[in-house]
Amino acid sequence: MPRDPLAWIVAVARNRAIDRIRRERALAARGPWLATLAERDPEPTEEPVATSVSDERLRLMFACCHPALGRDAQVALTLRLLGGLSTAEVAHAFLVPEPTMAQRLTRAKAKIQAARIPFRVPPDELLPERLEALLDVVCLIFNEGYAASAGDAHVRRALCAEAVRLAAMLVELMPDEPEALGLLALLLADDARREARVDAAGAIVLLEDQDRRRWDAAGIAEATRLAARALRLGPPGRYVLQAAIAVEHANAASAADTRWDHVAAYYARLAALGADPVVELNRAVAIAMAGDVPAGLARADALAGALDRYHYFHAARADLLRRAGARDEAAVAYARALDLAGNAAERAFLERRLAEHGA
Repeated sequence: MPRDPLAWIVAVARNRAIDRIRRERALAARGPWLATLAERDPEPTEEPVATSVSDERLRLMFACCHPALGRDAQVALTLRLLGGLSTAEVAHAFLVPEPTMAQRLTRAKAKIQAARIPFRVPPDELLPERLEALLDVVCLIFNEGYAASAGDAHVRRALCAEAVRLAAMLVELMPDEPEALGLLALLLADDARREARVDAAGAIVLLEDQDRRRWDAAGIAEATRLAARALRLGPPGRYVLQAAIAVEHANAASAADTRWDHVAAYYARLAALGADPVVELNRAVAIAMAGDVPAGLARADALAGALDRYHYFHAARADLLRRAGARDEAAVAYARALDLAGNAAERAFLERRLAEHGA
């Protein structure tokens, strides 16, 4: 129980209200621009397309993920216009500076208007070609809610809940699509730990220190079922493999019981699907946690150029250095992570780590 339950309830209610107001304002602000796109439809008198997508926000997201745009542009624009994320938050999701993302969004809007790309909900037969981008959108909405890039609260529950809702609707729409199943399993497994991720004061609790009795057992069971079904449907894609990793963590009785060799193997398969420095970082951590800290640290060091602006890279590297006994180097890495972190809870955690290392 929180030390002051009433204050805790008021704080949670306030944060949820702020999230809702921001989301509604964002959608309202983009209404005229979306309407302009609709007016530019080259065939405005065409009958509305029949669609199986019942949710209005999901329909708009499918419309925004237009294949005439590049994949990153589809995802970024949808996050900004319909996902409730600010330009700074979208930039954080893509690991680029905010001005860079602002330019990308401007160029994407200009391309839509110049090419007169119609803004309309696609018919059912065209939904699969837009699914991959939409899965990324939903995942990145959840990521921003799961570990907020800025602000006082580490977790933005409203964003997490909305992402889970959208993922569940995608599974309902495409029940045999393994990547949709994988995404929902991933989000459920991660969200199952929400009550144990921060303490009563809002301080971050690391995975290895969390009270697993507070995890949502029903959510973990459902995530495990969905992940197993997705794995049976064919060669696993990105989200199916990430779900398998999340389920490994969620079903471990304790941190010591985690099958880190299995986690590392899943990350190796993820890496084989395409170059991704964040995947390689997680793979490095898994290798270290499986018992080979020097090998994990060497892999992490090789990612310095690609992930220098990513504060989780420096925090993870600092932890590996700490485990290797290199306290001075760990302090330098924690300081760099602190310079880049924007969330108050994460900054407080990194400050505590620095204090432990005498910095």
